[in-house]
Amino acid sequence: MRTCTGMSDARNGEASAAITVHNFSERILEQVIHFHVMKLSGGFFLWVGSSPVLSNLAVSMGSRYDSMPLSTLVMGDPSNTAANSMAQRLAKKTKKQVFVSYSLPMTDSNLSLSVEQRIKKELHILGAGSQHYHSTENNE
Repeated sequence: MRTCTGMSDARNGEASAAITVHNFSERILEQVIHFHVMKLSGGFFLWVGSSPVLSNLAVSMGSRYDSMPLSTLVMGDPSNTAANSMAQRLAKKTKKQVFVSYSLPMTDSNLSLSVEQRIKKELHILGAGSQHYHSTENNE
């Protein structure tokens, strides 16, 4: 299931999409995983989980001093590095500022890998890594 909504901001008589929200769910390794993506000006917020919990939040962005983006955990357990690592990888791939909340158990590395592949596929569909981010509703 996918939903996509946009909030417009009128500037100089023109409407521009300031925030685009995209939700989708998928069964991955026998678990239903929910995804929430908010496209922001210059970046995006991603929440991944199986239940409505915001247990952590990481942010990552490019640096002119290093090829690897800077990344930090804003809230959550510092021993769980999933959100931080994913934010850093997505920031490197998209060249955008990325906020990630990853609320899935870290018990299965195959699940984490499958979830990240699904996110990258969806971001490609949405054009999140390009200059022209477009948000269209896709039917499965």
